[in-house]
Amino acid sequence: MKAWIFLCNDSPLEHWIEGYKERFDAWEAGGVTGLAVGRMQFVGDDGSAVRAWAPDSTIFAAHGEQAPEAAPRDAEKEKQLHAMLADAASRGWQMLIFSGVGSTAHMQDLMSAFPQTSGVISDGPGEHSYELAFHHGGETLEISEGIDARLSQAGADVDRVHRGIQHFKDALHNLTPERVRFHAGGGTLGGLQLFDINEDALYWLRARWEASRCEWQRMREQVDAVDGDVLLAGIPRTPAFSGLTGQDYVGLAQYFDIIFPKHYYWHRGMDGLYGTIYRWVKRLLIWNPSLTENDGLRVVELLTGIRIPEVDTLVDLEKGHTQAFFDEMVLAETRRTLEAIGDPSRVIGWVSTGREPHGGDQMPPSALKGILESAQAAGLQRFLYHPEPDIGAGEWLEISTMCGTPWQEDLKARGYWPGGTPRPDTWNGGRPTPNEE
Repeated sequence: MKAWIFLCNDSPLEHWIEGYKERFDAWEAGGVTGLAVGRMQFVGDDGSAVRAWAPDSTIFAAHGEQAPEAAPRDAEKEKQLHAMLADAASRGWQMLIFSGVGSTAHMQDLMSAFPQTSGVISDGPGEHSYELAFHHGGETLEISEGIDARLSQAGADVDRVHRGIQHFKDALHNLTPERVRFHAGGGTLGGLQLFDINEDALYWLRARWEASRCEWQRMREQVDAVDGDVLLAGIPRTPAFSGLTGQDYVGLAQYFDIIFPKHYYWHRGMDGLYGTIYRWVKRLLIWNPSLTENDGLRVVELLTGIRIPEVDTLVDLEKGHTQAFFDEMVLAETRRTLEAIGDPSRVIGWVSTGREPHGGDQMPPSALKGILESAQAAGLQRFLYHPEPDIGAGEWLEISTMCGTPWQEDLKARGYWPGGTPRPDTWNGGRPTPNEE
């Protein structure tokens, strides 16, 4: 297994530029072979974002577009950024820019400005909301002008979509223990009966999936119009949520060169699998007070296929991740991804432990180890670690042990120390650290 690191947006580029050589030396020894670089911008003196390059007006003119307005620049920081990227490239590391996909002119300009990189990453491409209650910017059953526009652009009858949403919402408000316990084990047909799915509800679901496909196609066309070979990568939620998000992995493989499935499993905060399940069950019980927590979990299982081992009530989620979770759920989700994409070299697991900016319950290094070992057993060859906002010592020890030379937690060496954990001599009482043998 080999690692990538996300030079994440929540730590500005300045953070990564400072001391990059010592950091990269350590990462290389620990098995790092690639980087995802956060948005290409610095932090100005007033806290505002400063673009890290000057757009080339001739590129925009060639595509019939207006170049972005001139903005303040920091030539010294730009020089340092390019030196850092050149250093990474000299190590043979592959680099992708975490920026999303804009117009072809924007893409051409970005790739021309940073020739050390080989492509772009779109976070959540074509994603529809997957939360039952409003959370993280949207909800599954939401009706809004923005959503209507997306679906209309894909050719959907918006009025019919609204009827389908309302039908499904009504069904989710009228669940009984008897109906749940009878139909929940009935697979697809049981689900159709439990939710009283009609033609409008099916139309709504199909419209979501088609809207996602149209957005992927548009991204692909924009990237393909750029001069040179530009890789297009996407970060979808784990396969279990694909029915809700519209991110069919078999379809994604037709448009994206690299897939980064989100191995996000924490509780609370945003994006974590445990947290999403918890919120779904709580909402279902608010709408249907006669249901038990176990009933709610069975409804979620019917919708997503998610059945967490050894979790029968919501309080079980508070116990953390059992070995069975890694052995069964993580293994299965990774395997589903690999089989759908068909080529393990195109899959890089996007791994995170739930801290900022996600705001979840922090997962310990042992959970990171469990995720990586199970994913590797499923056939995953590469993963990316998302520092939040920096790599902790325990996390880096697990990564380096699995991927390269184990990091030596040696204060005397005065070498690399992961930024997410203070050095032990931080608490020295004002005394210098003795030179010990």
